[in-house]
Amino acid sequence: MKIVTVCGMGFGTSLMLKMTIQDILSQEGISAEVEAWDLSSVKGRTADIFFASEDMKSNLHDIEGKIVFIKNLIDVEEVKKKVLEALK
Repeated sequence: MKIVTVCGMGFGTSLMLKMTIQDILSQEGISAEVEAWDLSSVKGRTADIFFASEDMKSNLHDIEGKIVFIKNLIDVEEVKKKVLEALK
């Protein structure tokens, strides 16, 4: 399974979200490849699930695949809940 986190530049938000998701997956014993991409890298590429902050909605409307938006990126419980729901 390939999971991608997305932000505008691919350095801050997506890396933070990537690390949080990796921690959650590790705690749950789930194996997945997690990568952090910038917005321009997403175009034309595929993944099983994309995670991004809610403010990226208008930029990701044309992405094919499952997209999960996170309201509060520092709320580990919100991220965990949405990750586990998306993996069902």
